[in-house]
Amino acid sequence: MSWPEGIQARPIDKGDVEAWAELVAAKESVDQNGENFGPEDLTEELEHPNLDLARDTIGLWSGDRMIGYGIVYGKSAVVDVDRVNTDGAIHPEWRRQGLGTTLMRWLIQRAGEVHTATHPDSPGLVGTGVSDTNAGANQMLRNLGFEEERYFFDMRRPLDQPVPDAPVPDGLKLRSYDTSYEEALRQAHYEAFSDHWGWSPPTPEAWRARSIGSRNFRGQQSYYVLDGDTIAAYVNAFEWDADTEVTGVRELYIGQVGTRRAYRGRGLARAALAKVLAKAAEAGYQRAALGVDADNPTGALGLYEGLGFVTHKKFISYQLPLG
Repeated sequence: MSWPEGIQARPIDKGDVEAWAELVAAKESVDQNGENFGPEDLTEELEHPNLDLARDTIGLWSGDRMIGYGIVYGKSAVVDVDRVNTDGAIHPEWRRQGLGTTLMRWLIQRAGEVHTATHPDSPGLVGTGVSDTNAGANQMLRNLGFEEERYFFDMRRPLDQPVPDAPVPDGLKLRSYDTSYEEALRQAHYEAFSDHWGWSPPTPEAWRARSIGSRNFRGQQSYYVLDGDTIAAYVNAFEWDADTEVTGVRELYIGQVGTRRAYRGRGLARAALAKVLAKAAEAGYQRAALGVDADNPTGALGLYEGLGFVTHKKFISYQLPLG
């Protein structure tokens, strides 16, 4: 890949997280995606078990300043299509110079290599997501042949509003997370998400890194509906200190919500989420937030709207067939 004169490209490592955090902050100040990450969060990202830093990451540098980054995320398993997801950004001061297009071409090339190496017998797609208000990024992706595939809503709810009553059915109980439920939670999550768009089962290590193993996971604020020892429904909650520092708002992020198939239609996710919201308000959180697939087959959008969440921002998921 040919980069403009004066731009150096190399893999990202943990020694780069301070510069990377500065780039992410500059990006957020313009794009306003609601994504604030500190060096510790980015270090955790680089520790993801499926990530090959030498081949799946790239940092673009002008002197000692990181002015762009890209990451490719391969899948450990495929259900129908091998979706190789990507993430990346160019510093606002360096946009409209063709760097974004060159970076995206690098991501497409690397995604193709990952697909060929891991799941060559399945159809392959490279995927990426951007805010619908980022006109430049949307146009760039269309110019490269990407097509809109899915829409996601970022939703928020202030916690000074009363929480609707949502009782747990007789015979079931609510409780917060503790480590004894780790494996039961993983199994419940795999079952609950098995019919969701784009789902493929991660390795247990990858699942843990994105959920209870994250430094941002808040077990005391995560609640589950139990049927004996079975987790029937669950809500996993997270908090980003860097986000609070930037916004001045203490926000609890609802990262995962699910109900096992046999327990659907009984209001269990609603009961767990109502408990999370009430306990978050008691703990001093000012706002709750989450992301939802607009076409979620389990009716999640209606569930969240019924509990007072409103759409704050829309994101578009794009796809491009791989070779």
